Amino acid sequence: MKNYSVQEINEILKGEIIGSTSQKISSPEQLELATNIQISFIGNKKYEKFWALSNAPIAIVNNDISIAPGINRAFIKVKNADLAMTQILSLFAQCAPKFDEAIHPTAVIHTSAIIGKNSFIGAGSYIGPDVVLGENVIIYPNVTILDSCTIGKNTIIWSGSVVRERCHIGAHCILHPNATIGADGFGFRPCPEKGLVKIPQIGNVIIGNGVEIGSGSCVDRGKFSSTILGDGCKIDNLVQIGHNSVLGKFCIMAGNSGLAGSVTLGDGVIIGGSASIKDHVTIGSGAVVGAGSGVTGDIEAGKTMLGYPAVEARKALKQWAILKRMVNEA
Repeated sequence: MKNYSVQEINEILKGEIIGSTSQKISSPEQLELATNIQISFIGNKKYEKFWALSNAPIAIVNNDISIAPGINRAFIKVKNADLAMTQILSLFAQCAPKFDEAIHPTAVIHTSAIIGKNSFIGAGSYIGPDVVLGENVIIYPNVTILDSCTIGKNTIIWSGSVVRERCHIGAHCILHPNATIGADGFGFRPCPEKGLVKIPQIGNVIIGNGVEIGSGSCVDRGKFSSTILGDGCKIDNLVQIGHNSVLGKFCIMAGNSGLAGSVTLGDGVIIGGSASIKDHVTIGSGAVVGAGSGVTGDIEAGKTMLGYPAVEARKALKQWAILKRMVNEA
C-alpha cells in the first residue's frame, strides 16, 4: 500500500494545511487508537481535547478548529471533516473480492435470463426465469434472484441475499449479506375454523437508485401493489420494512428499527435505532424519530420526536426532567 505525505493528501482534499510534518501516512484511524503513521480526524469541537493524547501526526479538521496541531504535526482544515474523511477512507480502501471468471460454473442461470455486459455472478448463485441484470452488476456467491426480477446497472448484491419474484432494484444499489427483498408481508386474520388464515401477499418491492440495505434487513412485498423505497435511501442492519410501506428519497433507518405495514415516510426522514412505527402512520419530510421511540400517530414535516409513545422532543425532554426531579425528591 502506498504511503502519502500531508501535501499529497491535501491535493485530494483541497483544504488548508496548518503546521507541518514529514511523516508519511499508511492508513486512517480514530484519534485514540491512531499510531504515528496514521491519519485521523476531528469532526466536532468536543473531540479537540483528545488531540493531545493521540499519536496521529495528521488530522483532518473543520475550519472552526480552536487548537494548534503542535510540533511535527499538522491539520488539514476543510469545510466538513466528516465528508473529507470519506475521501480518505476511499483512498485507503482495499480492493473488493475478485472473481476468477465472470460467471462461476456452479452458478445456475435460467436460459431466459438476460445478463448485462461486464456483470459477474459468483459460485452457487441462482438467477431465475426472465431475470434481467443490467451492466456491471456484481452478484457474490450464494445469492438467489427469483423469477422476473430486474437489477439495475452497477448494483452489488452480497452473499446470502435473496430477491424474490417480481421485485425491482435500481442502479448503483448495494444489498449487504443476507438481506431479503420481497418476502411475504406479515398478514393473518382470525378464523373460527382454522385459527389463523394467511392473507396472500401478491404485490412486490420496488427499490430506487442508490439505495443501500444492510445485513439481515427485510423489505416485505406488498399485500397488493408495491412496497417502495425511493432513491438514495440508506437502511442499516437488521431493519424491518413492512408490506406496502412507501419511503421517499434519502430516508435513513438505523439498526433494529422497524416500520409496520402501510407506513409512509416523506423525503429525508431519519428513524433512529430500535425505533418502531405503527401501521398506517405518515411521517412528513425531514422529520426525525429518536432512537428507541415508538410512533403511534402521524408526524408533521420537520418535527423531531422522542419517547414511547413518541412526542415532540421539547415536550419529551420536559417530561423526563420533571420525572427525574420527582424521583430525586421522593
